[in-house]
Amino acid sequence: MAQATQTVSGRVVGKEGGEGLPGVTVLQKGTTNGVSTNTDGEFTLSVPIGSTLVFSAIGSISQEVVVSGPTVNVTLATDTKALDEVVVVGYGVQRAEAVTGSVASISGEALREVPTANISQALQGRLPGVQIAQTSSQPGATTQIRIRGTRSLTASNDPLIVLDGIPFPGSIGDINPNDIQSVDILKDASATAIYGSRGANGVVLITTKGGKKGQKAQVTYDGFVGAKTLFAPYPMMNGPEFAALRKATALYNPSGQPLYTNTLDESDDVDTDWQKLLYRTGIQSNHNLGLTGGTENGRYNFNAGYYQEEGVIPTQQYTRYSVRGSLDQGVGKYVRLGFTTNNTYSLTEGSNVGVYGALTSSPLASPYNADGTLRRTIKMPLDEQWVATKEVIEANKDRWLSQSRNFASYNSLFGEFSMPGVDGLKYRINLGVNYRQGQGGSYTGQGINAVLATNPSSASTSNSLTTDYTVENILSYDRTLGGKHNINALALYSASSNTFNRSQINARDIPADAFQFYNLGLAAGEIIVNPNDQQYVKYGLLSYMGRVMYSYDDRYLLSATVRSDGSSRLAEGRKWNTYPAVSAGWNIARESFMQSVAAVNMLKLRVGYGVTSNQSINPYATLGRLATRPYNFGLSPTGYQTGLFVNELPNPNLGWEFSKTWNYALDFAVLKNRLSGTVEYYLTNTEDLLLALPLPPTSGVGSYTANIGSTQNKGIELSLNGLILDNLNGWTWEAGFNVYANRNKITSLAGEQDRDEGNWWFVGKPINVVFDYEKIGLWQPEDPYRTILEPSTNPDATIGMIKVKYTGDYNSDGTPTRPIGTQDRQILDVNPNFQGGLNTRVAYKGFDLSIVGAFQNGGLLNSTIYGSSGYLNLLNGRRGNVKVDYWTPENTDAKYPRPGALASGDNPKYGSTLGYFDASYLKIRTISLGYNFDNMAWLKNAGVNRLRLYATAQNPFVLFSPYHKESGMDPETNSFGDENAAVPLGQNLRRILTLGTNAPATRAFIAGLNLTF
Repeated sequence: MAQATQTVSGRVVGKEGGEGLPGVTVLQKGTTNGVSTNTDGEFTLSVPIGSTLVFSAIGSISQEVVVSGPTVNVTLATDTKALDEVVVVGYGVQRAEAVTGSVASISGEALREVPTANISQALQGRLPGVQIAQTSSQPGATTQIRIRGTRSLTASNDPLIVLDGIPFPGSIGDINPNDIQSVDILKDASATAIYGSRGANGVVLITTKGGKKGQKAQVTYDGFVGAKTLFAPYPMMNGPEFAALRKATALYNPSGQPLYTNTLDESDDVDTDWQKLLYRTGIQSNHNLGLTGGTENGRYNFNAGYYQEEGVIPTQQYTRYSVRGSLDQGVGKYVRLGFTTNNTYSLTEGSNVGVYGALTSSPLASPYNADGTLRRTIKMPLDEQWVATKEVIEANKDRWLSQSRNFASYNSLFGEFSMPGVDGLKYRINLGVNYRQGQGGSYTGQGINAVLATNPSSASTSNSLTTDYTVENILSYDRTLGGKHNINALALYSASSNTFNRSQINARDIPADAFQFYNLGLAAGEIIVNPNDQQYVKYGLLSYMGRVMYSYDDRYLLSATVRSDGSSRLAEGRKWNTYPAVSAGWNIARESFMQSVAAVNMLKLRVGYGVTSNQSINPYATLGRLATRPYNFGLSPTGYQTGLFVNELPNPNLGWEFSKTWNYALDFAVLKNRLSGTVEYYLTNTEDLLLALPLPPTSGVGSYTANIGSTQNKGIELSLNGLILDNLNGWTWEAGFNVYANRNKITSLAGEQDRDEGNWWFVGKPINVVFDYEKIGLWQPEDPYRTILEPSTNPDATIGMIKVKYTGDYNSDGTPTRPIGTQDRQILDVNPNFQGGLNTRVAYKGFDLSIVGAFQNGGLLNSTIYGSSGYLNLLNGRRGNVKVDYWTPENTDAKYPRPGALASGDNPKYGSTLGYFDASYLKIRTISLGYNFDNMAWLKNAGVNRLRLYATAQNPFVLFSPYHKESGMDPETNSFGDENAAVPLGQNLRRILTLGTNAPATRAFIAGLNLTF
């Protein structure tokens, strides 16, 4: 007679913390009937009444339970923290022990050790192979993320951001760091292939907080407040130093009066610190309130946050309001429903106000009139500048303003159905609906920031709207058979669409300051609608995907993925592409011959290969582009006609860009898991680059987009984590370290071409280089061949000027065959030799001290402050100058050229070479000291589960930086290459981050509170 069966469900949690444990094998003893627990540690299994269930997981103590009812909840004790770690791998989770692809993970708690508005800033230096660079130092600015280097020349190299399982179309700054549970970064093709073409440059998976089932409601408050101060001022000359420079140039008299003008506001006895008159102390504050909990069959989490950060430049600030909620609820035995919503409103202000005017103002010019009032402008030899002190800027904040408002709502809903009678089989539908609206506006009143008080007012306004949806249909099967065979299979069909619309209008001579940038149709002057500022873009992607992950006895691991994408951006007949990825792992430590090696707790080899594709180019590139140009044909000034011309050719054969990646890795844990780490090596070859290829002027067309060229990336990564002291007499000490190196190069260009000097692309060289002369010193009077290499009508004019490397031939007598010319330019690699980060935490009883740092060795830092493009190192006394050690007859060992020496335009000849520095540094990002009151009985009796107070110093100091030693400044980049430059720079330099005058770097001192009750 058959034994009666019943459906048993329950949850498996860890003994430490009560968290649900995914991937636990639940097996009917003596049979092959079993399942694995899901993300929350839940399971459902049909078994005979009275049978025994065996619960087992790597690193945990197995447990047997006799079935006596429909619910079985189990708590598993564990020997190791490392083996219980769970990582998100895309459309699911895996125990770290079972992962075969390259995945780097960090918890939200670790991220919040660096208090910041943007999680990408908190990620700097924390994960190997993930390079995060600052593109602006203004409040609320975003960063540039590169995962394992740069692959494409003109297509996007940005990774895919996935928020709670749905591709994220917004700004990463829209995500409140306090809402984050974990960040997992997929790096190699075997891990990213599941996201198809969108994951070609790596994937950043962000999981937000959720409640816990069966947890009573908890309220949390996390907040901090602090002061932002200047890290270091720009190293400009003071009055006496600038007067000495004026004298050395021989262009000006010692009194500071020029030879060719009469009216100046300068004097030798004046020493004005323009930066001191500009900067302020900013306030940074953050407040988050949360409610979390769960029922027997559901969980919820709701949070509200407020963040504000003031810059040290007046009116610069960033404000963000965020509201987030999530709900996951079971409905009956087989259905689960849920949603997550993230809503953000942000306001960025003051981006129109910069530091450049203060830096270029002469320190010999006084901002004050004889009666002590502020001058409106100051006159210098060739320039007149508006006086902008913090008092002036604050007084005019309603007449000189720039604002950018953004409202974003990111929403995902899901429904999940467990198939009755088929254990482990589920269908899930995900729907992501996103909306992001931006409004920008700027207004400059009459005479503001202008020499003439009658200069007309101007304003501009812009609006943009992004709407995005994604629908995913997922069928999954997860079972453990025979106690040793675990199969996880997944099939997916998804569709997504994105629409972007933007418009902008500019106007002059606004009727009244109260209008600011509103109702520009009433402007008395020109109302300008530039066709290039109006955009409408729509594109979509269809995808099919299948993945199988298999493990045998947790020893032999295999994962295989096939994905097919169809992109609307590419040409007919080339829209679809299918590509595979496979990876395998061997848990050597699980083999019988390793059981006697007690020192080794985990040892796993991994290898993976995969193909990914990139379609991240502007939509409609296959169709070509038309640009507009107005003509008046001799008509009245307002009688313009608009003409059209071709500025980009169509390409009906435009297809996918491919990357083929090999990944080899070793994961290990030794000494009772006190030391663990990973070593990885990867090789990526990218072909059929999506390249915007410039055309010669004679073609009449600027460029066209084609599949041309190839690149290669390879690198090595090492990460280590150690528990040095484990509650030894109350002391605990943990430390982490990672280091990685990436080498990339261009392996081919169009046809047989080996170089494209206009774009700084060279076969066999890195993608990002500087193509310029190489400074090797300064010319001295006694140097041979000076007059040959640098011929001049006045031979003495070259004394003290910049000497650059000569690459030409020599005559038989040793003399150079030609003067120095453009053929002597060098290819200078900007990439560091290696980079990484470190973190450590020391705790004693209730106290804890943590330090987070980042470092890089080598590479080239381009500083527009010292180089010629910033006009701050003219060395001719025309305007304020960086403090440098310049050549004089009495100071011939100087680093910088003689003032007034040969010039190219306004700058010293070869002046760009003065801005190149060794980019090495070790930067301590945060130091935090805290105290936990958790163990105090009176707090627990009052219902307080957690109370922690802490103080944090952000960006306290920099070590081992040649640039910091020279300037005293922070060596991190803060601008794109064509920003903050008096000399216009081309697109070839924009892709290379520089250090410019965006805003000065800051350090902050913060006090914070964490409270749970």
